Amino acid sequence: MTTDLDIDFVRAQFPAFSEPSLQGQAFFENAGGSYTCLPVIERLERYYRQRKVQPYESYEASRLAGEEMDEARSRLSAMLGVAPEELSFGPSTTQNTYVLAQAFRQWMEPGQAIIVTDQDHEANSGPWRRLAEDGIDIREWKLDPETGLLNVEDLENLLDENVRLVCFTHCSNIVGAINPIVEITAAAHAAGAFVCVDGVSYAPHGFVNVGDMGPDIYLFSAYKTFGPHQGLMVMRRELGALLPNQGHWFNADTLYKKFTPAGPDHAQVAASAGMADYYDALAAHHGIDGDPAVRTMGVHDMMRRYETRLLQPVLDYLGEKNSVRLIGPRDATHKAPTVAVALPGSGAEAAKELVAHGIMTEGGNFYGQRPLKAMGVDKDKGVLRLSFVHYTTQAEIDKLLNALEDVL
Repeated sequence: MTTDLDIDFVRAQFPAFSEPSLQGQAFFENAGGSYTCLPVIERLERYYRQRKVQPYESYEASRLAGEEMDEARSRLSAMLGVAPEELSFGPSTTQNTYVLAQAFRQWMEPGQAIIVTDQDHEANSGPWRRLAEDGIDIREWKLDPETGLLNVEDLENLLDENVRLVCFTHCSNIVGAINPIVEITAAAHAAGAFVCVDGVSYAPHGFVNVGDMGPDIYLFSAYKTFGPHQGLMVMRRELGALLPNQGHWFNADTLYKKFTPAGPDHAQVAASAGMADYYDALAAHHGIDGDPAVRTMGVHDMMRRYETRLLQPVLDYLGEKNSVRLIGPRDATHKAPTVAVALPGSGAEAAKELVAHGIMTEGGNFYGQRPLKAMGVDKDKGVLRLSFVHYTTQAEIDKLLNALEDVL
């Protein structure tokens, strides 16, 4: 089935587009955080108005508070193709990754190895690299300095019986290339290693079936997927059983509490069910049927088709500009709509100039100093980053291209 995204229906689900203070401005810094959809806002407000009590007690407000938190975990895990206990919430993906690194530090022995990349956001690189202080062998899977891409053959050359974990990104927040999770995971598993995927930069472009794709850990941030400021983490049961508890001792046997030492933000966890509401509304409006995981992939595919169509002209325009360097793939089918360009001057200065044209975006290094350095980009000048999601319109793309023509 081929379904065209109804952009008017989509934008009606986001209060930001009817907000007077935002009129006349096109938002192109979605990789830093998306607008929040209406169901999340409504659930968050309801929780604070009616349920702001300690959850899971016997009185009505408390019972409903706990049910809403459980609903978020149950519905989102079904969408991702994993068991409810395999999905946990934390204050951020950076924090979740740091806690994971401590668990692996305790579990691994000196001389055993972890593979990281120089394509990742620092959140899925720095915490793992620090384990070298404890005798863990940190091996770097290097990107191609010209293309910014990772070569699976290079990974295979790093794999051996000592590797316990391979960490990489589904999609770099600088390069934008979509990495082949299934292929990489299969190679790592064949060598006896587990896999940790940073999905933060890809998840805004559609939730995937983590269960089918096979990684042992998959991380993303709800505030970039139209939700509240929470870090979501899939931890597959088999790996979770091996790693030492990082939470309270009495929570050691509860997988979704085992790697979240901080108490949950009750209201934001409950409000996360609004992301499931939004996906369900999209599926129903566009006639996408099936179980939650099937509907989710149908919405994912619809989002990707729409975004790809809008992205290609942007890549074509920037790819033909001799004055800039377009980072990453030039084929929109292999790239998320996160477009970084290195300029003769500062990326941040170019972003400031775009403000006068009604373009909201940003320039800098975006916690991606390692990939910028590997590709020979001055980290102080950084890049201009232009990122959008499925609620962006063709008119906004046209506005962006006209603004770039003036600024560049």
